[in-house]
Amino acid sequence: MSLSTITNQTIALAGIAQACSLVQQLATTGACQSGALEASIGSLLKIDSDSVADVYGGLAGIRLGLEQLQTQLGSRASANPEQARYAAQLVYLQKRLAGKPDMLDSIRTGIGRAQAQAEHFGVLHENVLANLADVYHSTISTLQPRIMVQGDPQHLGNQGTVNKIRAVLLSGIRSAHLWRQCGGSRWKLLLARQKIRHEAEFLLTQI
Repeated sequence: MSLSTITNQTIALAGIAQACSLVQQLATTGACQSGALEASIGSLLKIDSDSVADVYGGLAGIRLGLEQLQTQLGSRASANPEQARYAAQLVYLQKRLAGKPDMLDSIRTGIGRAQAQAEHFGVLHENVLANLADVYHSTISTLQPRIMVQGDPQHLGNQGTVNKIRAVLLSGIRSAHLWRQCGGSRWKLLLARQKIRHEAEFLLTQI
């Protein structure tokens, strides 16, 4: 079965869009949609999946990302430049990460620890989020250019919120990896923009 279908590419791209939306929600309000958060964090802990949609626990888990994708690709100018910037940076950093086997090993080890914790405590437990945040901070965060999250200083000064943001950014890296695995690229996004938007619209009707 080929992963390189427009459906799989759209789902993976929605995974990136969802992570960016959650980061923005957390940074500006200190809260976010818990169902979407659970699906995004869950995607990090799911190594073996039957399908690309299954990585997010099914299409419903990626609803927020599909909606964001539909909005972002629906207009000539980006509907949300902040989210578009996060998305571009995640895709770029994932490409840089792919050439660093030692860092990938560290991430795998950290995610393995988080999987064991999640089985015991649940996916959104603060220990799981703190562990994933630490993985992000000690690996991805050391790559240039670092993702500078914009938001309310009050929320960005809250350790629990910061942990969620970092864990979500790590899930965005996972989705960017999936996007490449499915044959996604910058050119693909430029050339198949309308196709991807229509696919996102169609997938939303399937939820």
